Order: sequence, then structure tokens, then C-alpha cells
Amino acid sequence: MIWNLALKTRAYRYFGHQDVITGVQFSPSGNLVATSSKDRTVRLWTPTMKGESTMFKAHTAAVRSVAFSHDGQRLVTASDDKSIKVWSVRGQCFNYSLNQHTNWVRCARFSPDGRLIASCGDDRSVRLWDTSTKRCINCFTDYVGSTTFVDFNSSGTCIASSGADSSLKIWDLRTNRLIQQYQVHSAGINTFSFHPSDNYLISGSSDSTVKILDLLEGRLIYTLHGHKVALRHSSVHPQAAVKHYQTTTYVWHDPIFSWIAP
Repeated sequence: MIWNLALKTRAYRYFGHQDVITGVQFSPSGNLVATSSKDRTVRLWTPTMKGESTMFKAHTAAVRSVAFSHDGQRLVTASDDKSIKVWSVRGQCFNYSLNQHTNWVRCARFSPDGRLIASCGDDRSVRLWDTSTKRCINCFTDYVGSTTFVDFNSSGTCIASSGADSSLKIWDLRTNRLIQQYQVHSAGINTFSFHPSDNYLISGSSDSTVKILDLLEGRLIYTLHGHKVALRHSSVHPQAAVKHYQTTTYVWHDPIFSWIAP
């Protein structure tokens, strides 16, 4: 579903996937929507009344995440088949696979310049890939359990990764060192978003809360309550729009977002 936030009404509702939808993302230009599903497919939608879609199929197991490159030309997907796949948006076709994870891959994201891909999964690792050589160039393994989510900050100098052990870690890619670690949730972290300024990070957890971290001061500054079940997706606009696992989307309008705006 696509919602009109000004009118607080549903704008479009599309059907196509045959199983649970695990990920959704607008293209940078806003003219396309990508979705991933447990039905092993990825779909690329045109967000109009007609809602036409193109189906991408190459994974052999559930697809856990989908994300556009920052130029909108490529998609990257992560799957239970232990692979990461890169797709051409313009050509609407599969390009190549990245294969070194030894268990399910939960999440994959492009760096802002598109030269790197970060991925994480149930093999307790976070991997960094070079998109030109298609090789894994680094692997971070400092996790007790599954790694659940990974993303770059807006400058591309750091990645953050979260774990089922409720930890959140930030790595400096210039030194390949762990520079910050947080343990603020009481259950596994499923999603997070960097604020556009890179000074804050918003995380969502199976403990049904949203936490806002001040990365400059290295501390938790806010906890947002309202969800009754585990949070699965979040984004920052810089208001925090948070989607939980079942049928409810919360859009938070709070004074804190006025003073952490870039």
C-alpha cells in the first residue's frame, strides 16, 4: 500500500506477491517502488493508479531485503539462499551474485557512491563488497548471534550494523575499526536509519520501541513508545516514519525532529 500522508488516506493498493512482503523502498527519484518477498521474487512497481509491476526472479529462497543504489540504476537484494544479487533497473534484469555468506543473508545496502555493498546475515558476519571486482574486501565478525540490518551513513565513511543480541555497532571504514557500540534495546534490533546529518541514529526493535541515539555524544536521548508488536522497518525524513510488522504505520511528529534537522 502507498499512503497519502497529507490526507492520511491510502493512495494505492497493489497485489502481485504470493507471500509475505519483506522489504519496500522508493527509488531516489520517487517514480518507482521496489518490493521483496518470501515468494522468492522482487517486483518493481510504477506508483500509479494502474500499478503495473515487473517481476525479477533469480533467488531460490525467500528474499529478505531490497534497496536501490543512490543513482537509482541498480537494485541489491539479500536472500535465504545465502546470496546477494544485483539487478539493473533500466534493463530490468539480473546482473550478478555475491556469494560468501554461509547462512541466510538478512540485509544488503549500497554505499552512497555505489562502489561498495554492505551485507549481513545469520552467519554472524557483516561483509563489505567491491562492486567493480565483485569481491568481498572485508568481514566483521564481532557478533554473538545473527546480524539483522546494515547500512551506510550519508558520507559513506561508516557503516552501522545491528544484531539479534540487541547490539548496535558502528564501524569506521577508513580504519576498519569498531568506533561505537550501543546496547539500548531489550530485544533484537530489526531496523535503523541514520539521520541525514549523520549525527543521530533511529533504531526499531522487537521490544516495540524506537530509540534515538546522539552519535556525537554517544548516548541514548529519546525512547518513542506506541507500537504493540515488533518493529520491522523505519526511515527518517527527518521526521521518523516507522512501520511495524503487521498492518500499522506510525508517522512521528515530535519537537525533537525540529532540532535534530540538518
